[in-house]
Amino acid sequence: MKPTHIRLRRACAAAAAAGVLIAPAIAGSAYAAPAAGRSAPVSAAPTPTPTPSPATTSTSTPSPDSGQVFRQLTPAVAAQLDAAVRQVMREAQVPGVTVGLWAPGKGSYVRSFGVADKATGAPMKPDLHVRIGSETKTFTVTALLQLVDRGKVALDDPIGDYITGVPNGDRITLRQLAGMRSGLFNYSMDGDFITRLEKDPEQPMSPQQLLDYSFRHPVLFEPGAKFDYSNTNLILLGLVVEKITGRPLHEVIADDVVEPAGLRSTVFPTNAALPVPYAHGYTDQTASGKVEDSTHWNPSWAWAAGAMISDLQDLRSWARTLAVGTLLKPATQAERLKTTPMDIPGAGYGLGIFDVQGWIGHNGSIPGYEVLPVHLPAADATMVILLNTDSPYKGQEPSTLFGEAVTEIVTPDHVYPGHKPVVPRTG
Repeated sequence: MKPTHIRLRRACAAAAAAGVLIAPAIAGSAYAAPAAGRSAPVSAAPTPTPTPSPATTSTSTPSPDSGQVFRQLTPAVAAQLDAAVRQVMREAQVPGVTVGLWAPGKGSYVRSFGVADKATGAPMKPDLHVRIGSETKTFTVTALLQLVDRGKVALDDPIGDYITGVPNGDRITLRQLAGMRSGLFNYSMDGDFITRLEKDPEQPMSPQQLLDYSFRHPVLFEPGAKFDYSNTNLILLGLVVEKITGRPLHEVIADDVVEPAGLRSTVFPTNAALPVPYAHGYTDQTASGKVEDSTHWNPSWAWAAGAMISDLQDLRSWARTLAVGTLLKPATQAERLKTTPMDIPGAGYGLGIFDVQGWIGHNGSIPGYEVLPVHLPAADATMVILLNTDSPYKGQEPSTLFGEAVTEIVTPDHVYPGHKPVVPRTG
């Protein structure tokens, strides 16, 4: 089985990318913002025209000082960003992407490039819904941590107290599950699971079926011994949330996380439908290996690990809420942000959250879509990148390529995910 298959199984785009990270050239070009109301081109042209959102860009003079935490988002900087995004799109053959940047006192940059639907040529736009893959984990773990705040569970409770039949269930804690240190086999790496998903990606799967794929494999290491990303961990945490609350996970997240966070376009689906308007997604994770439209694949196979849907503005808000800990008690948020080393220098993983070069959040990848919503507390800045493909380029997740290209320009002292080569992974 090709190691790129079922990329939701990966730790995160930063930790799972293989090979040397690509830093696109960012040489400035003449900048001409599209006239108000002008849409992006109707084909995936090599140098697509960006579609602006109503967000504005500061017009103050840029400073080239790389010592700044976050550069002023001037027209000149916007031109650099446009050029960098276009180059990544061209090299990685990405149909459509939206990039959003916001920092107090520095302005904002929101642009959409390329197409949302290759069949019709409809342009990518900032208001489109996308599947957010593993960003779902941040919602599931938040729901769990809210139960910690209410005294309903404790992070060091063993999973066996809540769910029976888990290998090492008497020793694996909820903390280790949320921190990706359980040692449980990742169900989405199971060959039979992959074959089933590729054969009929529109069929539903239950959480128990997902656990069955995992539990037929031996545990990989002793609980807590090391970091190893596994979607199995989040399926178990989702079941814990359901058992303690007595409600379906999608209702808990909607009522206890999404609504209090003030999110209006974020949903935990119970079928394959997406809210209108939405971008079509394209993946090469198919039985034939050819790129196909995966928009209406059933996300139940990802459930608590990656089934959710959102849009740019909600993810902007959520990235900051997540990093600041608005929905949790300060002590619980502090526990969440205690990180252990990941696979790359300058990166650590907490409880359903990472810290990569100072950027706090999580990314998401599911067949057809990738998202990268992160917050930089040092500048109170937020970056959100949405794209409608997960097909890699030279072993790199495309969201990682965009993240690096953008941060090279705006936060040169906090480049996501960093310049050092990443250790190749097969998971």
